[in-house]
Amino acid sequence: MENQSLQLNEQAISALKEGAKWSYFLSILGFIGVGLMVLAAVFMSTIFSSLPTGVGSEYNNQIGFNPFSAASGFISFLYIIISVLYFFPIYYLYKYATGIKNALAVRDSILLSDALVYLKSHHKFLGITALVVISLYGFIFLLMILGFMFR
Repeated sequence: MENQSLQLNEQAISALKEGAKWSYFLSILGFIGVGLMVLAAVFMSTIFSSLPTGVGSEYNNQIGFNPFSAASGFISFLYIIISVLYFFPIYYLYKYATGIKNALAVRDSILLSDALVYLKSHHKFLGITALVVISLYGFIFLLMILGFMFR
């Protein structure tokens, strides 16, 4: 393959710089969102498990079952899984933004291509996630139809 040089004009450089600033801003917001989701998982787990087991005098001498306590572990686990999955596209977006900033500062095409690989990874992750979610919606829709047919 022949090595070809790609040169960027000032409009392209300006667009990359501004896009990198917005990508950086969105990635920081994403990291904050991931942190809040982890904190929400921890707080839900502790708050739901500390709720009383029953209400009223009939529960005073009996060990009751707290459905919130049982669900808190599952909900907390779900929040942790979602925050871990959410971390990766945010990380790729952050690496893209910082890579573009560095590449344009030193005018290095290798750094620029590395940054664009992170942008590709970001978009690929979001695309695969969208396909999985659409597939799950289709599967749930199919289960609903079958449930209504055979009830």
